[in-house]
Amino acid sequence: MLRSPTVQILLGLVLGIGIGIWVHGAGADANVLAWLNVPSRIFLSLIKCIVAPLIVTMLVVGIAGASDLGSVGRLGLRSFGYFLVVTSLALVVGLVAVNLVQPGVGVALPQESTTGAREITANAAKLTAQQHLINIVPSSVVKAAADNEVLPLVVFSLMFAVAVLLLREKGKPIVQLCEAVAEAMFVFTGFVMKLAPLGVAAAIAEAIGRSGPEVLGNLAALVLTLYGALVAFLLLVLLPIALWARLPVRSFCRYVREPALLAFTTSSSESALPKALENMEKFGVPRRITSFVLPLGYSFNLDGSTLYLSLAAVFVAQAAGQSLGLGEQLLLMVTLLLSSKGVAAVPRASLVVLAGTLASFHLPLEGIALILGVDVLMDMARTSTNVIGNCLASAVMARWEGEFPAKPAHETAGP
Repeated sequence: MLRSPTVQILLGLVLGIGIGIWVHGAGADANVLAWLNVPSRIFLSLIKCIVAPLIVTMLVVGIAGASDLGSVGRLGLRSFGYFLVVTSLALVVGLVAVNLVQPGVGVALPQESTTGAREITANAAKLTAQQHLINIVPSSVVKAAADNEVLPLVVFSLMFAVAVLLLREKGKPIVQLCEAVAEAMFVFTGFVMKLAPLGVAAAIAEAIGRSGPEVLGNLAALVLTLYGALVAFLLLVLLPIALWARLPVRSFCRYVREPALLAFTTSSSESALPKALENMEKFGVPRRITSFVLPLGYSFNLDGSTLYLSLAAVFVAQAAGQSLGLGEQLLLMVTLLLSSKGVAAVPRASLVVLAGTLASFHLPLEGIALILGVDVLMDMARTSTNVIGNCLASAVMARWEGEFPAKPAHETAGP
């Protein structure tokens, strides 16, 4: 049982919480905390160096290996339609939850923004609609890969893959090369995953050691409302979708638990992408679909993040004593639906989008400073939900395309 990667990561989580509480109680200085964070940063750096090669090679294999452009276009339209519907439902669940619980009522806003909040607000101001469109297209694919900018990488990979597909026979050596590179990166992922329990333990220990165990209790109503809303979203939206698509839910949970747990403990979707790609293929989703849907979902299907945004925006309004009517909340929903797409590569992306939305609706930006204190806890939950939602999207697309096997390998073997 201890050999299970999931169990090892959970043990790392428990160990990290214990170390963090002890370090904080001992009054450790910044230097000790910096050293404590080293294993986590090494683990995440190793994961990040896998992401770009995997996205490029797997998109090329998935698209250039298809029989024709028509099948690629059909999969793209279905994927975007699915993303639009599910993220809209996520926003609705967030709005319903925050209006029912009203976690912001009685919460006092800080008098002025913190340094972190001012930095986030400044980044939001730079993210104009024009700049948002420009950022989608990479000026340098090498720079996009170095910075792990997912959406520009996806755009380049899509265009390059279509070009390879149009080469027909001449493009086959490129597809074979990409297949070999992708296989090598999966083996490399296996090496890196051996460090996952250590990286998780260090990340949690550093966070609690710096902020103290009280970070687990500050603004409890907001945190619990988000967690409750995410659970409701999983049960009321994603579970019915899985049943509608006739997916084996228990087997899906078994294959998604490790990437979801990695995303939760590291607050990083990137840390889960290699394992998500690998496990969904083992689950029975064809490579051409996982390699297309998962990278796109990382930019356009952020279910947990969009739910959080609707909840957080209304929370700030409640804390400021400003009432948002039904019409304003519907407009807020449409604004978030559009502005949350494609900003996954922006540091603290959800908070940047939230800052821009608050400014648009004339809500106090001091709310960002209030949320920053517990954002690490909320980031863990919304990131893992993003990963679960994208894994489900790939399986649903496989079923929709008629390519999910009647008896996939998961029925005889585990992950």
